[in-house]
Amino acid sequence: YHPAPLSEKALPDTFVVQTSVLYSAPVSYTIVSGDDKGYFMIDSSSGIIRTTKNLKLEDFPVTFNVRATDSTDAAIFTEAPVEVEVIDENDFPPVFPSSLLEATLAENLTAAEIVQLKAQDNDTGRNGLLTYGILNGHGLKFRINETTGVLYSNTTFDYEEEPTEYQVVVYAEDDGIPEKKRGYCTVVIKITD
Repeated sequence: YHPAPLSEKALPDTFVVQTSVLYSAPVSYTIVSGDDKGYFMIDSSSGIIRTTKNLKLEDFPVTFNVRATDSTDAAIFTEAPVEVEVIDENDFPPVFPSSLLEATLAENLTAAEIVQLKAQDNDTGRNGLLTYGILNGHGLKFRINETTGVLYSNTTFDYEEEPTEYQVVVYAEDDGIPEKKRGYCTVVIKITD
């Protein structure tokens, strides 16, 4: 048996799977091995398996054996493995060390690197995999490497003719399941003479 993966947030008494055998006499179902931490219980007559407590992601996947025994003769039985996986939920949004950064950019530079941004996400796997983007790029004057988080200028700036300060809102987005989460940082870029 390979039931649908359970959420790490599944509550006790969550349905997992129903095991069954084709047999003419009544049988009794039991979990015989593999559930060392006692996460599961089985209804002895229906074969329905449910959780007994909150699931810890690090303990999974778990494979345990279910035995169906003839109710009149304990020497007649069969066993089947049940493999249960648990999905890591997207618990945390990405977080930048500071929500406001200041950087300087000299005028007349062409496509210069301004600052490296780095967010943290306490989730694991794809829930902690980050990509970076810009919410407002001031008409494409700025761009960000979506993998490395390095912010660049896309054009040259003239200290005397343009604004001498720009506020660029950058986000880090995880690849979370069931939904993606974002964290934000405002970079204040001062153009220098």
